[in-house]
Amino acid sequence: MTFDKVLRLLEREMETDDPWRLNANPFEQERHAHLLRLCLAEGAVGNALEVGCAAGVFTAKLAPHCQQLVAIDVLPRAITRAREQAQWPHIAWHISDVRDLNATNPFDLIVVAEVLYYLEDTGQMGDAIEKLTRMLAPSGRLVFGSARDASCQRWGHPAGAETMLDVLNEHLVETERVQCRGASIDEDCLIASFRTKSNLPD
Repeated sequence: MTFDKVLRLLEREMETDDPWRLNANPFEQERHAHLLRLCLAEGAVGNALEVGCAAGVFTAKLAPHCQQLVAIDVLPRAITRAREQAQWPHIAWHISDVRDLNATNPFDLIVVAEVLYYLEDTGQMGDAIEKLTRMLAPSGRLVFGSARDASCQRWGHPAGAETMLDVLNEHLVETERVQCRGASIDEDCLIASFRTKSNLPD
């Protein structure tokens, strides 16, 4: 599936009242609860980045715990909807593809969930992960979530959680992993937290 086709599909989904049933689905609520717990495992966050904010459902949950939050999405409509959900002055909104993202200040926390499998191949996914790890502060943490490989391949994506967790473990140190399952065969994801190697205890 080409990235242009992915964008068209995402734009159509963003036109619905509750894209991906993020508000109504118990599975999505559980997934967000795990994500937030891992994000806040060490307390409040200084400078954070959320990659792929979509309609802003998780952004609204994370923002109150951050001093500064940068939220990006490739879709202008997503940014518009997210700004309506999460109306805090310390959020900076950017229309950006993760592959084009540039940051001048390092992040204490990066959240990247249910987004990297939209890239066209595993090479692009690996490049995006390497780029994100370079944006972490020396004591930074990354929280990742994704549907599993089998689900993503059913959806026409090249890879999902298992493949990308292997890549993340090449650059960072995994500290916790959670499996989240719902009623549907497509409601099966892995969520994991990582820290930089320089952030390990002696």
